[in-house]
Amino acid sequence: MKRFITEDVTFEITVVSGRTNADGALDCRNGHEIGDSYVCQYGCPADFCQKSMLKAFPIMEAARAGGDLRLLGGESTDTINFCCPDGVVHFCLKAKRN
Repeated sequence: MKRFITEDVTFEITVVSGRTNADGALDCRNGHEIGDSYVCQYGCPADFCQKSMLKAFPIMEAARAGGDLRLLGGESTDTINFCCPDGVVHFCLKAKRN
């Protein structure tokens, strides 16, 4: 693959909490664990849940366009928490300008 665009925003997505099973592990089909962190610019990071990316991508697009994530319920202009579509895993997404 040959990339021709230099991205100006890098995203860090971290697992912050979630619903646990009887063993105390997150009840996540993808195997996410609290503290897992993923970094990406445009595409889906390796081993990140594709269903959760469906929710993360529109947030990432808003940040790329210079939007204020507080308008989407974020904690700051560049940080927002969101839940996976299954309601199991809670993530924190941070946008960093390169």
